[in-house]
Amino acid sequence: MKKSNLVYSTDSSQLCSACQEYKPNCQCDQKEQVLGDGKVRLLLETKGRKGKGVTVITGLAMTEAELKQFAKQLKAACGTGGAVKAGNIEIQGDNRDKLLDLLSKKGIHAKKAGGA
Repeated sequence: MKKSNLVYSTDSSQLCSACQEYKPNCQCDQKEQVLGDGKVRLLLETKGRKGKGVTVITGLAMTEAELKQFAKQLKAACGTGGAVKAGNIEIQGDNRDKLLDLLSKKGIHAKKAGGA
């Protein structure tokens, strides 16, 4: 339990019973929100990367923790590095075809976007 500097208050209904924080600041009840809208797209991005291509997977309807775990599986399957940034998974290199097959095997409908 977090130590509070509160000495005395007649308004205990504004405090969370678990962490003793004010309810607007309380992190106890907040569930992880789902990122993405479910429309999965595979993009090849080179902008701002000195010409190096990165495959970006957008729209996955998963929480941040699920995205990180799923990204780890995809990176291992592709044999490359990557990251989770702003609710998107970035895999190094042009792996769109391989990732499209992997996603379809997982039951996720995805399509290529962005030309080329």
